Amino acid sequence: MKTKQNKIKLGSWITTFNPSAAQLMSSLGFKWLCIDMEHSTITFDQMEILIAIIESNGSEPFVRVGKNDQLYIKKALDAGARGIIVPMVNNVSDAKKAIEATYYYPKGKRGVGWARAQNFGYNFDKYYKNISNKIKLILQIENKTGIENLDKILEVKGISGTLLGPYDLSSSLGVIGRFESLLVKKAINKYEKISLKKKVPMGIHITIPELKKIKLFHKKKYKFIATGTDMVFLGNSCKEFLKKFSI
Repeated sequence: MKTKQNKIKLGSWITTFNPSAAQLMSSLGFKWLCIDMEHSTITFDQMEILIAIIESNGSEPFVRVGKNDQLYIKKALDAGARGIIVPMVNNVSDAKKAIEATYYYPKGKRGVGWARAQNFGYNFDKYYKNISNKIKLILQIENKTGIENLDKILEVKGISGTLLGPYDLSSSLGVIGRFESLLVKKAINKYEKISLKKKVPMGIHITIPELKKIKLFHKKKYKFIATGTDMVFLGNSCKEFLKKFSI
């Protein structure tokens, strides 16, 4: 399975402040781990600790920020995030706002400050020249408006890729959680068609780990694939054990 993970560049999601879980997951072969600052109670201080743990094991630390906000993105980057996932990008203005917050001049307008990412200024030149311009910026397309504007969004220079958000997309279409709905299927098909045409890498988070789905999206040329979360993996293990347990 490790070979397949490396080939697919499989990632996962961190939704709780559990350093031991982050230590374990980052050491077992996940190529990247995303700390969720949108749908969790993780604080900025806790985020920085989790980033350090993930990074120390050779996994790439991503952060999904709470919203498309300059301050949130700056804090995640200064803490050492190597990838930023921005939720609810629905138009060109949203995309440009995320780029400006993520990169230093001239590519963007990121504020300059000494922090953990550059060893509190002692390695700033190295960080600026070799790391800051390689930050991956992933825009979440998770609303029908984002799908409608995708053609124009993907024309904006500086995007590393996008991440499809099936749950919010289905909600915006009035069929929350009904992924077999024709409305959802048509929207996803449009997302894939435009992304492949524009040659902008696609991504998806498959919340419930299913090897069949991972292989399917990999075959469809999705580049950023995440599956499960720290709590989903724990919950699944508990459920599997309890199914077998009987006295």
